[in-house]
Amino acid sequence: MNGRNIICRRKITGAHKCCRLLLGRSVRAAVGLAVAAALFVCACGKKQPALPDKALVGVAYYNKSDTFLNQLIDCLSEQLDALDSPEITLTIRDAAGSQRTQDDQVKELLDAGCKVLCVNLADRADPSEIIDLARERQVPIIFFNREPVAEDMMQWDQLYYVGADAEQSGVMQGELAADAIRSDSSIDRNKDGKIQYVVLEGEAGHQDAIIRTEYAVNTLKDNGIALERLSCGIANWSRAQAQNRMLQMISQHQNQIELVLANNDDMALGAIDAYKKLNVTESAVPVFFGIDGTDVGLKAVADQQLAATVYNDKEGQAAAMAKLTAKLVTKKGLGDLELENGKYIYLSYFKVTDNNVGMFYKDDSYH
Repeated sequence: MNGRNIICRRKITGAHKCCRLLLGRSVRAAVGLAVAAALFVCACGKKQPALPDKALVGVAYYNKSDTFLNQLIDCLSEQLDALDSPEITLTIRDAAGSQRTQDDQVKELLDAGCKVLCVNLADRADPSEIIDLARERQVPIIFFNREPVAEDMMQWDQLYYVGADAEQSGVMQGELAADAIRSDSSIDRNKDGKIQYVVLEGEAGHQDAIIRTEYAVNTLKDNGIALERLSCGIANWSRAQAQNRMLQMISQHQNQIELVLANNDDMALGAIDAYKKLNVTESAVPVFFGIDGTDVGLKAVADQQLAATVYNDKEGQAAAMAKLTAKLVTKKGLGDLELENGKYIYLSYFKVTDNNVGMFYKDDSYH
């Protein structure tokens, strides 16, 4: 995937499919879906500003192994296809987790003539070189998914961010877990009145990982759930690493683990993989919760392997990024966008359980 170029000349069928998916779900979802739906209607239902005959947009993201980001970028590609331009070139670069590599890739994208950069930082605390390079060429940056610190966002007036609030995702995960525990007394297998739990965190020191964990745990406590933490492991958002960490935790704690809180779906699925690998009897398997609502995560909820997840609105984020990109390229209509503090677009998360997964799950066979 490193270095691949995508010439966005496809028919807009894919974009319409993406639009129909979100709008269809929004109609059935809670009132909170209105914000994302409104953004998506603007992006999909109306003609977007016409771009020049040819426009190059660069996407630099931290790691191609991230399931959620791959799906988000695919949706962004479909959204950009729908713009009123005969030819849009979307050039994607994978930094493989290295900020130095990403800095070099951004320079290459700028040298190639990119009009807008969409950047998912390898290191959210170290964007200065990228900002300096873009400012020198007067090329605006849309940061996405990994939010730079506020001080860095103030370095230049052509810096934007599209994403979601990590605190909200942690609160929702905690609420989902609390609801499950209150409704199913069997989760407390040893009947000691408290839930023994472990956490699988995304990255050491990563803001979203820290916030998701903190708010999930605190929300459980605020809902009257007594907890006992047995262990916490860093799995770098990876399903394979999460499986290995979970195997270690099971070895250490045996059948004591009653709840697994994972910072994303891939790590939750990795934990499930560990129990499957050990052929642990169903009665000794804990309850698992993820975040992001990736396709595989939603399928796991539909299959009742994952108790619940928190949907990270990739369709709404892609729509917002595409609309913002068009306005930055054409230098028209930017004032029409509702930007928080003139720079930020935040999309809401949504709770997903087996009761409403059909609103989000792409497999039409599940209804």
